[in-house]
Amino acid sequence: MLTLVTGTTGQVGRRFVPRLLAQSRPGEQVRVLVRDAARGERFAELGAEVVVGDLRDAEALGKAVAGADAVVNVAAAFRGVPDEEARAVNRDAAVELGRAALAAGVRRFVQLSTGLVYGAGRGRPLTEDDESRPGGTMWGAYTESKVAAERELLALEGLDVRVGRLPFVYGEGDPHLAQSLMWARSWAAAQRLHMGHHADVAQALLRILHAPGIGGRIYNIADDAPVTAVELHQLNGVEVPDDLYTRTDPDPWTGIFSTGRIRRELGYRPLYPSVYAARDAGAL
Repeated sequence: MLTLVTGTTGQVGRRFVPRLLAQSRPGEQVRVLVRDAARGERFAELGAEVVVGDLRDAEALGKAVAGADAVVNVAAAFRGVPDEEARAVNRDAAVELGRAALAAGVRRFVQLSTGLVYGAGRGRPLTEDDESRPGGTMWGAYTESKVAAERELLALEGLDVRVGRLPFVYGEGDPHLAQSLMWARSWAAAQRLHMGHHADVAQALLRILHAPGIGGRIYNIADDAPVTAVELHQLNGVEVPDDLYTRTDPDPWTGIFSTGRIRRELGYRPLYPSVYAARDAGAL
């Protein structure tokens, strides 16, 4: 089995690829697509094949998928990029990658998406069967482009597509936990953020990649214990602003996910069920 991984120099990809390589059995190979050859050196040292090229380049896509059995598309453009770039990477390039994979005879395609596609809460944990309602000024075209990619990829006849929707990802030196205060400082005190550690994101992606007979399925990935704005300040060692306590959470179920499906169907159990478990293990 030869697995191609894109987005390998981002926060998720750079932590996923070493785990994919570590669990590979004899005869299994990993290929990574990088735009800069120098940034692919660490993966080559671990045993990966490196292909240099841009996800938006049709010729590079052809080289990347040639001979591959599976693709894990981790690549994403978000937070601060122009809307045109978000659409070009998250939707257009993802769909073209899917088409190239189909033409090359790839058997499985794992698309990494985001739980932000759900939009507003539903008065309970969000499930994969809930309608996507992307939007909001904070994320621009990111959520809309991710929804569009999901739909177009799942509609490709003949390609076994599986989708994993991420929460707020943290851990192993990722600056996301500190960056959470960019938003949490303006939230209500009890407003919650659902998170997932990189180790559990990798665990979930490996399960989604290798499980037989789940083509067309979507899976939420998250831990068991969403944390409040107050806790995010405390975890970062920052004093909690007094005005957090004067605000009201407009929707206490926004971004709170059910992981029942991935637990039930794929046996997923978080290695770090809460950020506190990760902190106590020295895994932040």
